Amino acid sequence: MRVAIAGAGLAGLACAKYLSDAGHTPILFESRDVLGGLVAAWQDEDGDWYETGLHAFFGAYPNMLQLMKELGIEDHLQWKEHALIFNQPEKPGTYSYFSVPNIPAPFNVIASILKNNDMLTWEQKIKFALGLWPAVLRGRKYVEDMDKYSLLEWLRLQGIDDRVNSDIFIAASKALTFINPEDVSATIPLTAINKFLKERYGSKIAFLDGSPTERLCQPIVEHFQARGGEIRMERPLKQIVLNDDGTVKHFVMRGLNGEADEIVVADAYVSAMPVDVIKTLIPEPWREIEFFEKMQGLEGVPVINLHLWFDRKLTDIDHLLFSRSDILSVYADMSVACKEYEDPDKSMLELIVAPAKDWIDKSDDEIVAATMTELERLFPQHLTGDNPAKLRKSKVVKTPRSVYTASPGRQACRPSQSTPIANFFLAGSYTMQEYLGSMEGAVLSGKLAAQEIANYQPVVAKPLATAI
Repeated sequence: MRVAIAGAGLAGLACAKYLSDAGHTPILFESRDVLGGLVAAWQDEDGDWYETGLHAFFGAYPNMLQLMKELGIEDHLQWKEHALIFNQPEKPGTYSYFSVPNIPAPFNVIASILKNNDMLTWEQKIKFALGLWPAVLRGRKYVEDMDKYSLLEWLRLQGIDDRVNSDIFIAASKALTFINPEDVSATIPLTAINKFLKERYGSKIAFLDGSPTERLCQPIVEHFQARGGEIRMERPLKQIVLNDDGTVKHFVMRGLNGEADEIVVADAYVSAMPVDVIKTLIPEPWREIEFFEKMQGLEGVPVINLHLWFDRKLTDIDHLLFSRSDILSVYADMSVACKEYEDPDKSMLELIVAPAKDWIDKSDDEIVAATMTELERLFPQHLTGDNPAKLRKSKVVKTPRSVYTASPGRQACRPSQSTPIANFFLAGSYTMQEYLGSMEGAVLSGKLAAQEIANYQPVVAKPLATAI
């Protein structure tokens, strides 16, 4: 079958890869001039990379790891010490480690909590550890049922006090979903906790050794191109045209720079675009179908990613760091953590502003200034005093609508990869799969969409494309 896929983020790329493996011919269309969607990256005038987000890979990402193994690029991941590291704003310049010992799960994570003496009292640690057990013992259905609660509500139901929330879960919630515990569905962090507690290396973190565009996305493209697939950049989807029976007749791709629009005819069609985009393109006859009506309840969350280049080293920590500040979520010194970005003398911090809803419309200068104020608390020995480190340059990347906003009740709005339209499929981390709005979720959704398409029997094969 020939399959037209709109969107070359991880979901679309994974869908194309697995379709080509099954002997089908994917034709992938991307609206921009760069691969990756929410993991896209660019180079500036100095040759330095900047990215859409700070992308950490976990041991509990089996589909991502299997994909990379199949592509032969497992060595593109740089695995870090098995620990979760939090900054301590009450003790500027210091960190608190949850070091995970090399013993079977879930005892390794429980031991990391019990061994940490920086952030929690023994009473809090015991309540914290006991409170996590329902996520392990009562299974996936229990985790899904908790979508009716916010994380903060769930923590209180477990008797876990607000100190644990403020010290641990605010940072963890913002890292996972870009919103605070009082706003996020309990299902989201419980899913992560469930994976971390069931898998020995589930919470172990890795970074790519270079930009996601070159080190992850491009190898996927090369893989499906070698099997007859195609990719066409700067070809946004303009319209989904229907047959009389409501199935897809063809895609219309917008021509750029004065070029004619293109009609793309295939055997099956996939939207691998963000949910906010596909909602605007749903044909009018589909809008009254309950399946598509429910999708209106999903909306992307705003995300801001910063890159700050300094004239000297601020830290030598080779890891992801969880921030416990109001403005920052997670950060890393990529000049230490990423091989391609290495610099032995200077730092490049990459940071996520979260929640970003109050910052997304502010100027880059305002965002950088507020972030620098926070960093003075994190690195007082380097950024205050008579001879502070100087900010050489900065880059702010705003994504007004990123992964879906994972507030309570959203699980019921998430669609499957197959739709009521026989030849139309969905891929994207917002679709229903167990890894939620993440890179792993995007890859899994693309894989599941490819499996659904493989089971679909088109009526007749058609020519691929013609110009309007």
